[in-house]
Amino acid sequence: MPRMIFLNLPVTNLRRATAFYEAIGATRNPQFSDDTASCMVLSETIYVMLTTPDKFRQFTPKPISDAKTSNQALFCLSAESRNEVDEIVGKAEAAGGMADPSPIDEYDFMYGRSFEDPDGHMWGVNWVDMAAVPPKPVMANA
Repeated sequence: MPRMIFLNLPVTNLRRATAFYEAIGATRNPQFSDDTASCMVLSETIYVMLTTPDKFRQFTPKPISDAKTSNQALFCLSAESRNEVDEIVGKAEAAGGMADPSPIDEYDFMYGRSFEDPDGHMWGVNWVDMAAVPPKPVMANA
């Protein structure tokens, strides 16, 4: 079985967050969802657990960061094409997210954009032509 990834994100409005992730193509798994959490399936191996702040606090003794004012992590999804990058970011914006809070990445071999969900969690969406990637590093901070 392939390794699965579960991202756990605290959200201020579970219904709104669930609708946002459905709008960008995720599906809600009711088997692992209730009135405190929505399990959003992005792929066969990637799941986003949207949780109320009280539910999120059950898993950590640390304070919950406000994703609108600070960053702890950046998430990135792959896309099949440049058009799919634009499509996903467009869906995010139409669903109430912010398009392109970060600079657009534009290289001969890669195209990337970003969006922020209504709670401030930032996502990148990138297409990469692996056959065209230069043999030497091209990004200083990668």
